[in-house]
Amino acid sequence: MSAPTRRPYEWTVLRAVPRVERGEFVNVGVVVYCQTSDFLAVRLAERLDRVLALDGNLDAAAVRRHLDGVRALCAGHPSGGPNAGRPPGERFRWLVAPRSTVVQAAPVHTGLTTDPAAELADLFARMVAPR
Repeated sequence: MSAPTRRPYEWTVLRAVPRVERGEFVNVGVVVYCQTSDFLAVRLAERLDRVLALDGNLDAAAVRRHLDGVRALCAGHPSGGPNAGRPPGERFRWLVAPRSTVVQAAPVHTGLTTDPAAELADLFARMVAPR
């Protein structure tokens, strides 16, 4: 029996940057895209306590709406806006484009995987979940 096929994938960490001018951030999510598996998914932190520790005046509801928009866009749901109808690769590129907002994508990284969903869970545990 042969080993499962390892496929290339890309991933990024989503950061909440409450005060862009300070450059401080908290990792709040991970996005994984695997073209050959037609896989695009995000996993997000449930709570924003760590972000609020950086800026107690942050509009946490607005950040949550932004993150919910990311979730909808990854899923291709119409509530994700006009880009939600695009192919997964285009949606991923749109998500990782540099921007100066409260929610930003870190640099994109690559890897090889046999299971993109398992990579998403592992990356979330390592990069986002509080220890």
